Amino acid sequence: MIKINPEVLKVANECEEQLKNIFSDIDNAAYNNSLKVLNAFHKYKISENHFQETTGYGYADLGRDTIEQVFADVLGSEDALVRNQFISGSHALNVTFFALLRPGDTMLSISGEPYDTLHEVIGIKPNASSLKSFQINYAQIDLKDDDFNYSKITEYLKKNQVKLIHIQRSKGYSTRKSLTIDKVEKVIKLIRQINSEVIIMVDNCYCEFVEAKTPIEVGADVIVGSLIKNLGGSIAPNGAYVAGRKDLIELVAERLTLPKEGREVGPSLGVNKQFLQGIYMAPSVVASSLKTAIFTSLLLEKLGYNVEPKYNDKRADIVQNIIFNDEDKLIKYTQGIQAASAIDAHTLPVGSPMPGYSDEVIMASGSFIQGSSIEISCDGPLRKPYIAYQQGAITYDYGKIAVLNAVSNIYNN
Repeated sequence: MIKINPEVLKVANECEEQLKNIFSDIDNAAYNNSLKVLNAFHKYKISENHFQETTGYGYADLGRDTIEQVFADVLGSEDALVRNQFISGSHALNVTFFALLRPGDTMLSISGEPYDTLHEVIGIKPNASSLKSFQINYAQIDLKDDDFNYSKITEYLKKNQVKLIHIQRSKGYSTRKSLTIDKVEKVIKLIRQINSEVIIMVDNCYCEFVEAKTPIEVGADVIVGSLIKNLGGSIAPNGAYVAGRKDLIELVAERLTLPKEGREVGPSLGVNKQFLQGIYMAPSVVASSLKTAIFTSLLLEKLGYNVEPKYNDKRADIVQNIIFNDEDKLIKYTQGIQAASAIDAHTLPVGSPMPGYSDEVIMASGSFIQGSSIEISCDGPLRKPYIAYQQGAITYDYGKIAVLNAVSNIYNN
């Protein structure tokens, strides 16, 4: 049974009263995003025919091909590849790197070190299958005061040949702020003044439908995201997308499958309806996730915890950080989220090793889709300063219940 501490509930009610105007703005954004999705559905005449599945090679999959047109339209891009053959967002990033880079090329990250699961992909940590093992060079420029280091980027690009610039908008397991679309637009304008040919690739995970514009609409060449995050709307069972310039998407398709056949193969295996229903529901689900994150931020701040972003900060993604500076409180909070989840609420999360991560990670993900980050979830590495990274909520009510239970789990124990 869910047991909410009365004192916590009292503070929560005060928070909701304070957040009415912010929540109204989120509802307005969800309306606009819903209109964008619905217009794309009408433009491509989505019907039950698009729900049909293919098997085997997946030739002539009408639903799959039309879904990719819908995603391209919604994201403001020339083309898109939306596939259940992508295992995760990290897999889609990996495929895109290897599609666009060749031996001797240089990839430059201008948002600092990417998150842990890409370290062995790039070769930051040794791996025989990394980009580095294929003689692809890597360099990075750290952020400065939670913004791009414009002077260092300028200096590096004037002195070095760079094939691809990588921007990770969301923070990963770091303490920096996520990058708003305004900052991305500003740095892209700078880059284009120096080098008009370099490929600008943006990791857009957790960011879709949070702001009005996409990175493609402010000049990026290619963006990548996971379907068990925002655009899957908690319905897509797996998969990811890559969207952007048509010539680059063709290269990614040929890396995902094989040269010449590219996007023409890849059976949908029954996910077309779920992909369509997922992006249809995504504006509403992202709005619920944002409300839950903002409510969490204000509630935990009122209770004396350090949070990032603050409740009234401009947001780039759906992730909310709670800096506990206490391992026990991080564990109890995460366990409280799990105990108020829909699935596996009876299980107790504990820190454990995870592939791609250096530290033990504790994770609450009582979700219908394994590892889904758009459903209410919370995780964090068991290392100082013991930060909880919370994201998602299919509905605000379920998100609120989970947060109240998590806070109560600290206060009741």
